[in-house]
Amino acid sequence: MTSTTYAERRGQLTTYFDRTAVEAWARLTSDAPVSKIRATVRAGRDAMRGTLLSWLPDDLSGRRILDAGCGTGALSLEAARRGAEVVAIDVSATLVGLAAERTGTIAGGGSIDFRVGDMLDPSLGRFDHVVAMDSLIHYSAADIARALAVLGERTDGSVVFTVAPRTALLTVMHAAGKLFPKGDQAPAIVPITLGALDRRIGREPALAEFAIARTHRVNSGFYLSNAIELSRSRA
Repeated sequence: MTSTTYAERRGQLTTYFDRTAVEAWARLTSDAPVSKIRATVRAGRDAMRGTLLSWLPDDLSGRRILDAGCGTGALSLEAARRGAEVVAIDVSATLVGLAAERTGTIAGGGSIDFRVGDMLDPSLGRFDHVVAMDSLIHYSAADIARALAVLGERTDGSVVFTVAPRTALLTVMHAAGKLFPKGDQAPAIVPITLGALDRRIGREPALAEFAIARTHRVNSGFYLSNAIELSRSRA
């Protein structure tokens, strides 16, 4: 997928995470004290990570997992502890470097291959499962569906991911620009409806063998995100 919208947004995210909000995200994804607002975001992200991991097999030995938008690597580490061979990729070299620093010896027989780049890069190869936690929330429904199609072509099991659900509260919060203080505000999140995304997924030939298996919403203060499992029906 080479959508101009996708490419431009990816560039904005790279700049944001590498230059604008490095310290804020390093603290948010650690045990360091944070503001009450960020505490709700941290709690929401922890809950969402737990949900997505619960949708993967308990035993991931020998399974190849793509952590698409790995950030500081918490999800990758948990998957590796279950035995997975994880390819953890992010557009931010800063976050990937921090993830590698935080990852010590992995108990459980798994491994993590940290990379900087595009999660849609075909050279990454095939996977049993793909996880994209909060890495597609900055894109339109059309771009999300096309990204899922690219990932689905190289996925034998499931693609579990999150989107920003279009709710009245989230729309107001974004219009006011209050999700983060102005000094480290992220590129805009794009709220979408699940129905619109489902219809776009249905129009992607590469996703013809996939169907939405389940969804789950996490709402924790200033964190609101919707998990979706797209599962291959004929693996």
